[in-house]
Amino acid sequence: MRGQELVCTAWNRASLATRFGLAGGVVLLVFSLLAGGLIVQQIQRVVVRNTATAAAFYMESFLHPLVEGYIGDEAPSPAIRRALQEVLPATSMGDRVLSYKIWRPGGLVIEASDADLIGKTFPPSDELRQAWAGQIAATFEDDAEEEDEAEHALGLPLLEIYSPIRADWTGEIIAVAEVYVADPALKADLVAARNKALLGVGGAGLALGLLLYAIVYGGSRTIEAQRRDLDRQLADLHRLSSHNGALRRRVQEAAARAAITAEQGLRRIGADLHDGPAQYLAYASLRVDALGRAIEPPAPELDELRDALTQAMSEIRSISRGLVLPDIADMSAPQIVQLAVAAHQARHGQAVDLTLDQGGAVPMSPALQVCLFRFTQEGLNNAARHAPGADLAVVLSRGPSSLRLVVQDTGPGLASDSAPGLGLSGLRDRVEALGGHFGLERKNGRTELWMEVEI
Repeated sequence: MRGQELVCTAWNRASLATRFGLAGGVVLLVFSLLAGGLIVQQIQRVVVRNTATAAAFYMESFLHPLVEGYIGDEAPSPAIRRALQEVLPATSMGDRVLSYKIWRPGGLVIEASDADLIGKTFPPSDELRQAWAGQIAATFEDDAEEEDEAEHALGLPLLEIYSPIRADWTGEIIAVAEVYVADPALKADLVAARNKALLGVGGAGLALGLLLYAIVYGGSRTIEAQRRDLDRQLADLHRLSSHNGALRRRVQEAAARAAITAEQGLRRIGADLHDGPAQYLAYASLRVDALGRAIEPPAPELDELRDALTQAMSEIRSISRGLVLPDIADMSAPQIVQLAVAAHQARHGQAVDLTLDQGGAVPMSPALQVCLFRFTQEGLNNAARHAPGADLAVVLSRGPSSLRLVVQDTGPGLASDSAPGLGLSGLRDRVEALGGHFGLERKNGRTELWMEVEI
């Protein structure tokens, strides 16, 4: 397993040109060997057939009259052996002919250079059957059979020729002559032809492989250069993305700190309103009451002034309560939303349909806690202001990696040409400062104010 992993690793790290060279070299080598082998076989088949055909025609020119004149119908004729012994050595191939056989149908040997074979019957070989069918057959250095073991024992390159012998007038095949010719020159020619064929095929394959390798090598260098450029660009993008991510986190942290600072400022403003102008208005109301008791008859303007002071004091106290954020540091998201809804119901006396996804605990920053409370508070106040008497609903849901808060009302919604007020713009800034998304849309007869942040 370790060796296979090392081989796979080395292969994957190799360049395209190297992998092509290795794989293409193996393919071309196998192809060259197969093609060379087929070509050599075809050359040997053609050369042996042509040589055998020429030799068969030559041998038939003197064997035909001897065999036809002395062959018998039932038994071998002794006259054939004597005639062959006298005529065969005088031919041009006499010194190369090692042995011969004359076959009759059924595998009967009626004449042979080896007298022990005369009169015996052997199973006919494929070449013998081919000769009885009227075709010249030949083999070169094939495997020994029972009737030719003596010839193959000599260790010489043997050309074994089977030639049909026909009757003059009828054309009937009356015998088959089998001749064993020692032909070292033929073997040398075949070896030379084989070497040339293998060299030619191998050279052509090598040239083709080198040409293809040169093409692939050029393409591989281009691809490698482009890959290096892409790797550099990808590394630059990673660095830039990391830098942008760091900047985004710093901006969000700064926005969160700004939101907390703003809340602290609002808390101080609310406390100042409650402790300052509200107290002066209360004192003025008391003085107006005292003045009313001192004047006889009472003046109607004092009653109007008393009502104005009472309303102004109520408004300042309401504003002060809205500016002061309750203690939500240890609360979960559902608890914060529920607290904001309860405060709205207590202030306006209007029911709110609340749907909370309890889920698991969500890690929240102080800025996100403030954002959830202010979003619910401003969304409900905005709905109560623009859609009085409409049904209100608040939905808090949690996704795999997000938190979504929706404030809905059944009112007519904002006009298409109206611009969001300061409250909605401030909510958008709060949500987007946390990296979230903000939206106001009309859906299924309801106006939806929603926010969604990643957790």
